[in-house]
Amino acid sequence: MTALQPYAERYREHLLQNILPFWMTHSLDRERGGFFTGLDREGKLYDTRKYVWMNGRAAWTFARLHRTLEPRAEFREFSLSCLEFLRKHAYAPDGTIYFSLTRDGAPAFQQRKPYSAVFVSLGLIEAARAFGNDQYLQEGVALFWKLRRWVDHPEELGRPASSMSQLADIMVIALLALELFEVTGEPRYADELAWCLKRVWLHLDEDRGILRENALVDRDTPEGRFFCAGSAAEVGWFLLHVLERFPDARTEAMLLDAIDRSLHFGWDNEFGGLYYFQDVEDRPMLQLESNMKLWWPHTEAIYAAILAYTKTRDTKWLKWLQKLDQYTFATFPDPQGQEWFGYCDRRNTPTSTLKGNNYKGVFHVPRFLLFSMQRIGSANATI
Repeated sequence: MTALQPYAERYREHLLQNILPFWMTHSLDRERGGFFTGLDREGKLYDTRKYVWMNGRAAWTFARLHRTLEPRAEFREFSLSCLEFLRKHAYAPDGTIYFSLTRDGAPAFQQRKPYSAVFVSLGLIEAARAFGNDQYLQEGVALFWKLRRWVDHPEELGRPASSMSQLADIMVIALLALELFEVTGEPRYADELAWCLKRVWLHLDEDRGILRENALVDRDTPEGRFFCAGSAAEVGWFLLHVLERFPDARTEAMLLDAIDRSLHFGWDNEFGGLYYFQDVEDRPMLQLESNMKLWWPHTEAIYAAILAYTKTRDTKWLKWLQKLDQYTFATFPDPQGQEWFGYCDRRNTPTSTLKGNNYKGVFHVPRFLLFSMQRIGSANATI
């Protein structure tokens, strides 16, 4: 038994006994299709809107579970309910994607960002793989190339043209292009992945060894000094996955070092946990929530540590894993119920007992649990 095996066993149990039952009991709209995420501590609905990117994420989650964990009819049902609701209602007449819909599917809000489209595309691609539906794949591909243009031309979504580079854009392009390369093998997706691996170097803060959120922007602005440890960890592990397909020792070494340094930089040495946002020069931030502790940076950091350890066998990653795991499971899981709280103050007290909203759904937690236990299983097989 390796040092990681106890984590894999605990994560599997937590996924199957704690996380999935909450969502599968409370979220599916069996009358009108789609997935609710506005759920309180007990799973009661407090917001009937259906958020497009949350439904796309749910479609991906249940399709991935069906394909790689266990082919359950209920996983298929949940994924397809989300996906068919999106196919019917998420597309605006101009081809953009709504951010939120009413319970019946009428438009509720349009956000001028590409990220709703990202997760509709992701859900379509994974469902195509899980259920053998070529139409889904064609739609996912078409949407990828549309949102890929939106990343370079935000003015097409009604935002000002900008040369600024964002880690979030590198991350989502890498996420989708890797999925599409694995499905199709087409060189154009390899080209997109090469772009991501080159682009991330722009975000390296050479003085600190961390990954800044924004590049090609004035560093005398809050945007130029913006840092999110969770985002650095997430884009880091995304690109480490890419490098397993397209090896580059120099970029791999940079990413491993940047993840480590970003976690050190982001850790609250007084109260524990990763700050949500930071200014790299410790100057005032515009985001009032910057010193809060949120669930998702910790899930991304845990998986990054597991991935880094399986690649390097460097014990510093085991120390990070132990530290992150201990903090995370002492802070976010509801001790009196299922699922996790998402939002804590700096002293690690929940600021809300909600379990889901327009940003928290069935994605970051199940993904890290699933990927972690699968990575550990794969690593064990190679020892």
